[in-house]
Amino acid sequence: MSDKLFIFDTTLRDGEQVPGCQLNTIEKIEVAKTLEALGVDVIEAGFPVSSPGDFQSVVEIAKAVSNPTICALTRAVEKDIDVAAEALKFAKRGRIHTGIGTSPYHIKSKLNSNPDEILERAVRAVKYAKRYVEDVEFYAEDAGRSDNEYLARVVEAVIAAGATVINIPDTTGYCLPAEYGAKIKYLMENVSNVHKAILSTHCHNDLGMATANSLSGVINGARQVEVTINGIGERAGNTSLEEVVMAVKTHHDLPLHTDINTKEIYGASRLVSSLMNMPVQANKAIVGRNAFAHSSGIHQDGVLKNRENYEIIDPVEVGIQESAIVLTARSGRAALNHHLEQMGYNLTKEELDEAYSNFLVMADQRKNLSEKDLAELMGEKENLDKTVELELLQVVSGKSTIPMATVHLKIKGESCAATAEGNGPIDACFNAVKKLIKQKFTLGEFLVQALTRGSDDLGKVHVQLEHNGKVVYGFGANVDIITASVEALVDALSKVVY
Repeated sequence: MSDKLFIFDTTLRDGEQVPGCQLNTIEKIEVAKTLEALGVDVIEAGFPVSSPGDFQSVVEIAKAVSNPTICALTRAVEKDIDVAAEALKFAKRGRIHTGIGTSPYHIKSKLNSNPDEILERAVRAVKYAKRYVEDVEFYAEDAGRSDNEYLARVVEAVIAAGATVINIPDTTGYCLPAEYGAKIKYLMENVSNVHKAILSTHCHNDLGMATANSLSGVINGARQVEVTINGIGERAGNTSLEEVVMAVKTHHDLPLHTDINTKEIYGASRLVSSLMNMPVQANKAIVGRNAFAHSSGIHQDGVLKNRENYEIIDPVEVGIQESAIVLTARSGRAALNHHLEQMGYNLTKEELDEAYSNFLVMADQRKNLSEKDLAELMGEKENLDKTVELELLQVVSGKSTIPMATVHLKIKGESCAATAEGNGPIDACFNAVKKLIKQKFTLGEFLVQALTRGSDDLGKVHVQLEHNGKVVYGFGANVDIITASVEALVDALSKVVY
């Protein structure tokens, strides 16, 4: 059995089915090229028969991407397959992904059919797709709730018909890891021609076990995993690409490898989050804001002594510069001393004890502390003026108006102003701020959240900036989301402008 695990990415098909996450063709091409740079083996580019836009996106992605196989989804319907084949005509390596439901729920209540007829339709669809492409993948929809004996009959028949990959979806996220793994094992042991095809996992996260189920399937013989960036997808989402890839890379006892360039993971995550307007939860494994952040004193001390005490992954491996030692009231002396040393302070034990006592009082009052707060802690009162403040904001925007913003800032105690245009009101504001700030910075993350409900929502904005290799965060909250956005940017800049 191969020791390579093939990565089948369905961000642009299953992932894009999330309400509000639809992309235009240009955005889809950008994501597809990012997936190519990431090293995925297969890109499921869309469901061509579903709409003219989806058809065209598959066509353009097939033209724009060279290395991965480009896959198009169909039902077990000849027209679907015809349209998919037409959409894939420019693909260097094309795959048609066709299938039908195999669970009692789908056979009876969805398809109003019977097991024998479903098996015949499955075989007919694979044979028809085989007329167009050599690489045909068959999906047994709702395989997670299908009878294993019947599922094995279907799998054996479609492999005999020419299917090269067999997708065993846990469509509803119902299975437990042991149950899903046993299903894959059953197929490996009871389908006589299984060696002629690759078994694939496709797990949903309704019970929070998509990654666990996928890995259980892999351990039991599957050699393709169907995943999405950030785990996006219908309902609770799909299996997360970054979780599976890093689990395989971290567990050296698994005799498997992928071709993923893991250092591109974080960048891909940010791109998908931004284009699809889907914030990544702070505690999301691998790519969440807090995935490599430590605030507990015990953890901080352990990480500072040896990163591997509390981190099983080096953040650099996934494209993140470094772990974050976040100063809060839970932090210990080691973390405080670490930050002070980075600022140039070398304290004796007695001086550190005194500073730590004062630090705890300050931390209880201010929650997360910045370098400006630490400078104040060390008695450098002049540093209190080394900040950026928003004094005035005026924005002009509308359907037939070029967005324009005028921003007045106080930088190091001196007032200054600038006006700029942008692609939207927030972009115009940020462009005006950039004119006033001498330091170069990169906006790494921009998230907007509603804290209340209704037309007068209180909006909270979170931004992440990178400046000279340093990552800082800023926050703003206001009923005016444009003002909140600028306040968040200014809050972050106040931590790098001295």
